[in-house]
Amino acid sequence: MQPQFKHIALVGTGAMGQGIAQLCAQAGSVVHLFDKQEGAAQRARTQLESLWLKLAEKNKISTEAAQSFLSRIEVVDSLEALSSCDLVIEAILEQLPLKQELFKRLEDICSPSCRFASNTSSLSITSIASGMKQPSRLAGFHFFNPVPLMRVIEVVKGLKTDPALAQELLQYGCELGHTTILTQDTPGFVINHAGRAFPTEALRILSESVCEHATIDAILKDQAGFKLGPFELMDLTSLDVSHPVMESIYHQYFEEPRYRPNYITTQRLAGGMVGKKVGEGFYQYVDGLAQYPTLSNGASESVKAEFTNGTRSLAPVWIHPKAARLEELKALLLSLGARLESAPSPSEHALCIVAPLGLDVSTCAVLFALDPARTIGIDMLVPDAKTKRRVICTNPSLRHDMLHQAQVLLGSDAKPVSTLRDSAGFVTQRVLACIVNIASDICQQSVCTPSDLDRAVPLGLGYPKGPLSMGDELGVQNVFEILFNMQTVYGDPRYRPSPWLRRRAALGLSLLHEEIQA
Repeated sequence: MQPQFKHIALVGTGAMGQGIAQLCAQAGSVVHLFDKQEGAAQRARTQLESLWLKLAEKNKISTEAAQSFLSRIEVVDSLEALSSCDLVIEAILEQLPLKQELFKRLEDICSPSCRFASNTSSLSITSIASGMKQPSRLAGFHFFNPVPLMRVIEVVKGLKTDPALAQELLQYGCELGHTTILTQDTPGFVINHAGRAFPTEALRILSESVCEHATIDAILKDQAGFKLGPFELMDLTSLDVSHPVMESIYHQYFEEPRYRPNYITTQRLAGGMVGKKVGEGFYQYVDGLAQYPTLSNGASESVKAEFTNGTRSLAPVWIHPKAARLEELKALLLSLGARLESAPSPSEHALCIVAPLGLDVSTCAVLFALDPARTIGIDMLVPDAKTKRRVICTNPSLRHDMLHQAQVLLGSDAKPVSTLRDSAGFVTQRVLACIVNIASDICQQSVCTPSDLDRAVPLGLGYPKGPLSMGDELGVQNVFEILFNMQTVYGDPRYRPSPWLRRRAALGLSLLHEEIQA
């Protein structure tokens, strides 16, 4: 079967250009490589040859296939040599003037039927095409690094992009073996846009001294199922790459609070502590391996011994009746050996437990008329059976003996217990609700369809599931309540619920529900 585009060109043969060339050749296209840096295109061809031969040695592909793929890679020494191509894909530096000038030149060189695509990750397709005679000939064709492994492509439709070109690229992306989605030309497109909440909310939590960065990473991996925590991820991608993206999307959306960056990464970037590649970021690296600090995962051994040896006894436990997952929380505490009080209000010696959504423990103690010295919070957003870690939250008035009892009780089955300073929404609630909220607003803006967003984000960002599926699993009403309460506590429009989310919460609809188009 013939590919959508038989002859393509790659302008720019760095890591991205080389990866795109690999896919296109494997799909049957003849690929012409051009790079203005002398010898770069030939080096890319040599590296592709080495890659395919190694795959053949490992019996991943046949020797005949390796030779066939390589025969489709041709190095050219000028843009003029690309005149007969059906499609030219640009993968040069992320500088708008350079890209604009390139497509002006290509438009004069290539045939009128040739199509153009930019692999830009952050620049507007409409802006890149603005200097062209026929801006309809350009679309975005955004791959992710490493191209062969990150199996998703965004086809970006500028204001004047020919709809037929967008459809051709969607088909070609599928021929390359990747999930391909159509997105409007908005800052960050879909995947980089959807990824704004994970690092920025984690940084906000860290800036409030709720807990250490390693604890935030551990909570989001153990409670929410992320493969990497946000600080591990920022170290991996490097702050000299990720921080400018945070600033760029924030400013392109005219200082929208949901995308607000944080002074912590500004400071670390200035200090050169950008991540793994320099051996120092949020973590220290020795021989490329992160050096993780020892986390406090519950009560100290001396405190545990006091209860184990009988020198101290556990006080009774009273749970507020509006606790999230109330019956599940009761069953958990009973299984851990707690003596539960059932009266409408706690006795004067009881440990009081609240499990709020989006509220801090201090606010709960005041609202529910509880003694703050004996009141502690627990995050029950995710069912305890699905988590590898429990998270509790103090308040400024909490007594040490009440904290110690909660830590001993909740850690008595050896499940780790992380203790936070008072925070509206703990850690998991805050980060997940913000992820779902930004995804909802992407749908509100019609940047892409809900189903495309939910398919693309796990592939592009490595999330355990799509953000809309995440919201459905957590409960749309629960996510809305977390955001509403956080906005109330903080007074920050960063947490205002998207109207798209608000309506679905009110109507009891799935976030993946496709509404009729008016």
